[in-house]
Amino acid sequence: MKWIGAILILGSACWFGFEQAKQLADRTKQLKMMIAALQSLEAEIMYGHTPLHEAARKIGHQFGFPVSQLFLTFAETILSTEISVDEAWKNSLHFIRNKAAFKRPEYEIIEQFGGSLGKHDLLTQQKHILLTLAHLQREEEEARENQKKYEKMYKSLSILVGLLLVLLLF
Repeated sequence: MKWIGAILILGSACWFGFEQAKQLADRTKQLKMMIAALQSLEAEIMYGHTPLHEAARKIGHQFGFPVSQLFLTFAETILSTEISVDEAWKNSLHFIRNKAAFKRPEYEIIEQFGGSLGKHDLLTQQKHILLTLAHLQREEEEARENQKKYEKMYKSLSILVGLLLVLLLF
C-alpha cells in the first residue's frame, strides 16, 4: 500500500511540473500563431481588400486553437449581431480567455488592437496592426526566454519534490 501511495505522490508532483512546463511552451506557440494571424489579417485587409468578417473567417480556418476560435467567433459575432466591431472583438477574446495560454499583457495588447479594428482607413489600420505585431513580438521573445529558463527547471524540480515528499512520508 505504501508503494502505491509513493507512486501516486511522485506521479502527481511530476504531472504538476510537466503541466507548468507545457503552459510555458503553449504560450510561446500561441503567441507565434497570433503574430502570424495578424500578419495574415494585414495582408487580407491591405492587399485583398477583404471585408473584416470574411478576413476573420479565413484566418480562423488557417490557424489552430485558440487563435482560430478567436477569429471564427469574431466573424460570427460580426455577422449575427448588431454590436460594434470593438465589442465583438472583446466578446470573442473573452470567449477564449480561460482556454488560451496568454498572460495579462498579451490580452491587453490584443484587446487594444480590437479597439482600432474597422475604425480607420487602410494605412492607419496597417499602422495599428504593425504596432500590435511589434508589441506581441516583444512578448513572444520574453515568453521564449522564460521557456528556456524555467521549462527544464519545472520538470526537474517536480521530480525532486516528489521524491523528497516520498522520502519524508515513508
